[in-house]
Amino acid sequence: MNSHSAGKQAAGRRWRFCAARGQSYVELAFVLPVLAIVLVVAADFGRLFYTYVGVINAARAGAQYGSNSVITAADATGMSAAAKQDGVNVANLTVSSSQCTCGTATSSIPACASNFCANDPQGNYVVVNTQAPFATMVKYPGVPSSITLNGQAVMQVQQQ
Repeated sequence: MNSHSAGKQAAGRRWRFCAARGQSYVELAFVLPVLAIVLVVAADFGRLFYTYVGVINAARAGAQYGSNSVITAADATGMSAAAKQDGVNVANLTVSSSQCTCGTATSSIPACASNFCANDPQGNYVVVNTQAPFATMVKYPGVPSSITLNGQAVMQVQQQ
C-alpha cells in the first residue's frame, strides 16, 4: 500500500466515526423528550401514591386513637388531632370523626350501619374520614389535573 491509499482509509474511518457520532446525537434528540415525559409521569404517580397512603394512614391513626376506650371514642377532637398529626406531610388534610353503637342508640351516639354489627351486636365503633386535594404537576390530556383523595377507617372500641 502506498501512503496515498492509507491516508484515504484513515480519512474514511474518521468520516464514519463522525457520522456515527452524529447519528447518536439524532437518536438522543428523539429519545430525550420521551424520557423526560416518562420521568414527569413517574414523579406525578409517585406523588399521588405518597399522598394517598398518607390520607389512609391518617384515618387509621385517628381511628386507632378513638378505639382505645369509650372515653377516647367520644373525643372527636382528639381523633381529629391524632389523624392530623399522622398526616402532617399531607397538605390541606381535612378530618371528620364520629362514633356509633350497635346496641341501643342514644341522642349522643347514633346507631351503626348493620354491616358493622355482624360480629358484635353490642359493640361500639369509631369512624374517621380523611380527605385531601391532589393536583398533578402537568396537565395530561384526558386525565383530570386535580382530584380529592379520600380515606376511611372503622375500628371497634376495645374497652367498653
